[in-house]
Amino acid sequence: MSVNGKKLLNCDKRIKMKKRVVNIKTEFVELYKILKFENLAASGGEAKYLINDGFVRVNGSVETRKRKKIVPGDIIETGGVIIEIHMQQQQSR
Repeated sequence: MSVNGKKLLNCDKRIKMKKRVVNIKTEFVELYKILKFENLAASGGEAKYLINDGFVRVNGSVETRKRKKIVPGDIIETGGVIIEIHMQQQQSR
């Protein structure tokens, strides 16, 4: 489905989404890298394709910037998976 030339994700609320939490150590991570490292894309190239074609949402909006900086608190949705980004807690010694 498309609106004004933009592809939309299937927003059918009946689909049960799987939820994951991803902890990052740095201030931000680029969107395509999260998809690749979480095995939602087989490669960085495939991740970029998914993003470019409008199959990824960040904080509820379709995101087409491959290098979008993802920070703690962001929520990514794609392929039936919801990913919550958290900052990894420092372990005290």
